[in-house]
Amino acid sequence: MRQQSPSPTRHLHVRRDRGHTVLEFRGEIDIASAEEIAPRLDRETERPDALVVLDLSGIEFFDCSGLRLLYRARSQVLDRGGRVHLVCAHPLTLRMLRITGLAGLMPPRPTLEEVLGVSRTAERRTGR
Repeated sequence: MRQQSPSPTRHLHVRRDRGHTVLEFRGEIDIASAEEIAPRLDRETERPDALVVLDLSGIEFFDCSGLRLLYRARSQVLDRGGRVHLVCAHPLTLRMLRITGLAGLMPPRPTLEEVLGVSRTAERRTGR
């Protein structure tokens, strides 16, 4: 079941989908939008045992400020026993993720459906 929650920023849309919190980044993610996104990102990633998907399919531009947001979200989720997944198919962003090593920490999947399918299979295997 999908649930949407109001988003105070036009650059981050938050919704629930099949037990996951999906954080959809939108538009240009730069230093200005990162400041807008950070408080909402923190609220959504500080929950214990959260299942979080960082979805970059709606971005047009992504710089190092966006990379910092992704790393911050990953750290917060993992520190609280949760799991985090990344959706990204944009070639330039994928290149940045590979160059910085972030793709090794959060292997990107091309679609949200692939992430949710992989996650559900893993949950069945681990009994969660």
